[in-house]
Amino acid sequence: MAVRTRSKATAAADRQRAVQREIDEKDSAKAKSGKSAAAEKSAKPKQATARKQPETPLPEQHQAKPGKEHQLQPRPHFKAPQYKGSDKLKGMATLITGGDSGIGRAVAVLFAREGADVGIVYLESSDDAEETRRHVEQEGGRCLLIQGDVTDPDFCQQAVEETVEEFGHLDVLVNNAAFQEHADTLEDITEEHMDLTFRTNLYGYFHMARAALPHMKAGASIINTGSETGLFGNPKLLDYSATKGAIHAFTRSLSANLVKKGIRVNAVAPGPVWTPLNPADQPAKSVAKFGSSNPMGRPAQPEEVAPAYVFLAAPSCASYISGAILPVMGGPTG
Repeated sequence: MAVRTRSKATAAADRQRAVQREIDEKDSAKAKSGKSAAAEKSAKPKQATARKQPETPLPEQHQAKPGKEHQLQPRPHFKAPQYKGSDKLKGMATLITGGDSGIGRAVAVLFAREGADVGIVYLESSDDAEETRRHVEQEGGRCLLIQGDVTDPDFCQQAVEETVEEFGHLDVLVNNAAFQEHADTLEDITEEHMDLTFRTNLYGYFHMARAALPHMKAGASIINTGSETGLFGNPKLLDYSATKGAIHAFTRSLSANLVKKGIRVNAVAPGPVWTPLNPADQPAKSVAKFGSSNPMGRPAQPEEVAPAYVFLAAPSCASYISGAILPVMGGPTG
């Protein structure tokens, strides 16, 4: 028995060495041809889409906050021409904060393509908001523009009431407005900086959800925009990462709180996305490299993230999903 066991073990080791030899031979051949493993690793990933998306390096650029989408180069892709609507949100009334640009704009366009009316909360860029309205209306949806500051609870109440008055009801709230400003060290973050980040990113979600809930019935949903930074952190976005982690916890907790009412609460956690938020934060040279460390080697375009919001909003797709943090990160990044 012992001899047979040793024989089997030796045979197993022989199989391992045979596989090892094959790989060693391939490594040797690559080294001779100049195609090293390091070169393979540094090669730019192929795009996993039929519609070619902008790649890094991006043009160096910097904007004053809150940023304007129509000034970005290249312009973000938000129209999602390959996405075909199928009435997933037909007859629904939706409200999106930060809906004038970036992810919010792309979500607004796809919500309208799926049959929804869309209310958009925006802070300052009326030009961007009007462009979003045009695209929503081209998709057949009604669009309501509401300018204001989500850090103000009275404004949040007003925004919800205007939406309900315009559309007659409210079925989906998307909390998406955000403030982001990098800081190299904790000492660089002032009380004002910290307070503004939390009041926009976390309190704004709280105020909007609290205002919306009295108007929501079973089948309604809330979708919060989280971030990969809320899962993995970011050494230069200490306050922003903290708010996104809190948003993830808020999402899970609120979902448990509202499940008996038939109201679902979920979050989307994107990786780097090409929106005005980043050129309005980082120095121009950093913007040029934005998204280059992602497994796909580039930032996402808003149109690549927006379908996740449709999926979570549509009862036909996600009626049994609540408390989820849906990662849209271009691959595993942890």
